[in-house]
Amino acid sequence: MLVDSNQFVVCLTGMPGAGKSTVARFLQENGFYPIAMGDVIREKAKENNLPLDDYNLGELMKNFRKTHGNEIIAKLTVKKITDLKNIDFIVVDGIRSYDEFIILKSIGYVKLLAIHASSDIRYDHIKQRDRSDTPANHENFMQRDEREMSVGISKAIALADESISNNNITVNELREQVEWIIKKWIDEYNNSKQENNIATTPS
Repeated sequence: MLVDSNQFVVCLTGMPGAGKSTVARFLQENGFYPIAMGDVIREKAKENNLPLDDYNLGELMKNFRKTHGNEIIAKLTVKKITDLKNIDFIVVDGIRSYDEFIILKSIGYVKLLAIHASSDIRYDHIKQRDRSDTPANHENFMQRDEREMSVGISKAIALADESISNNNITVNELREQVEWIIKKWIDEYNNSKQENNIATTPS
């Protein structure tokens, strides 16, 4: 299942509340089409008439992976990308294992960006965003961390192409770091396209 090799896909990974959604929003504002991997689970929860809270989504994620394999969400995400026509720049929010990244890496020019933040800062971020899946308390938050690590997110974070520490920096400073990294990657992406064109052009 391959898509246009000219597509440039930025994958985001990081523990809950690190700032991935903020970074995805930055990229969307700069022309990237957003895909949230967590939406796959939310859609399944709606199909089963389950409340979209932290416990139900977490259990559904684990059971869905157990039934269909750890790479199932990545494969469904690839299908979403395959269905996109004439869209070259995509940001995928929510890589939870390095195996997921490897699957996405087969579909174009793909990079993995990890966002780091301390446990306290992440918990504050999560409380501020006040979503339906916000953990009820710090204990539930820690349980969510354990669940994410059990899926394999630590390896994805450790092996990311670039990483940003979102500790004690402003939103503007975070944006600047993201823009610097993305500019570098876009330059590499454009160079690779030129090289491929030269390599595939008959002499």
